[in-house]
Amino acid sequence: MTTDPNSNAIDSVAPSAGTTGAAAPKGLQSPDAGAVRRCGLVAIVGKPNVGKSTLLNALVGQKISITSRKAQTTRHRITGIRTVPTPDGGGAQFVFVDTPGFQTRHANALNRSLNKTVLGAVADVDLILFVVEAGRFAPADAKVLSLLGKNIPVLLIANKLDTVHRRADIAPWLAQMQADNAGEGGERFAEFVPMSAKNAKDIERLIGICEKYLPEQPWWYDEDELTDRSEKFLASETVREKLFRLTGDELPYTSTVVIDKFEEEPPQKKGQKRLMRIAATIVVERDGHKAMVIGDKGERIKRIGTETRQELERLMDAKVFIELWVKVRSGWADDEARVKSFGYE
Repeated sequence: MTTDPNSNAIDSVAPSAGTTGAAAPKGLQSPDAGAVRRCGLVAIVGKPNVGKSTLLNALVGQKISITSRKAQTTRHRITGIRTVPTPDGGGAQFVFVDTPGFQTRHANALNRSLNKTVLGAVADVDLILFVVEAGRFAPADAKVLSLLGKNIPVLLIANKLDTVHRRADIAPWLAQMQADNAGEGGERFAEFVPMSAKNAKDIERLIGICEKYLPEQPWWYDEDELTDRSEKFLASETVREKLFRLTGDELPYTSTVVIDKFEEEPPQKKGQKRLMRIAATIVVERDGHKAMVIGDKGERIKRIGTETRQELERLMDAKVFIELWVKVRSGWADDEARVKSFGYE
């Protein structure tokens, strides 16, 4: 294992060889090989708050999945697409799947639904990125690892390397991880990748590592597509992100957002942007939570709406008009019928 003095990264480690894993240049083909296209599903899994959504956004190159410090921010299977073409028409298309953090506590209907989403996402993929915090491996991490199938390659992504104060501690930690997770069937991890999702060089290096695990097959999406999620879904998720970021730990994670109206009006004049009219309801479980979301003289919900509008206008390249309401639905997170009605499978 080697360290680049000009980077925050430590090179990936292939357990079977015990040496640095160097990725080949993206899209490099031998002169007589012709144009080769690779495409495959890559699941991003891990316990809550290890940086899965930040990693997805960095891999895609644009914000697809919302982020906040609150656990369980991601509640849906989010697909992000990155296509790396080569001049000869070949290249690779990565279909990344961000999943909710697997919950071992709060066994209500909402979390049973979220855990089901995680298990469904990893059942039929070509590669799994198992994300942990560099230098840490908690019982919750081990629980997630135990759920992963043994027939799919797993890369251990030791994320948040930038927060590790003693970088020299990472090498022995990786060696211990390799020893602790080796079984009769061989090494549990195909490679170890210490990195930071905030480091662009680390992201490009991870893309190169992932490419060799993708099967040779046609691309599934157009080259310029970034996600399979709709703008309506993006609007709901953006409201929820601003809600969590502006309420901090005050508001329970069970709060959710429902889109009541999502209408598009075409430009009236040449050069104008389209107009999106959105109405959304923030659903909370108690009257006290409703007051918390609204804030003093309505200032907090006004700020949630303003920050949501500004971000959606940037992401959608449109003029956005948004209305927000708050309703109390006590016990909704433990009511399977209502969980489904709010869009959770």
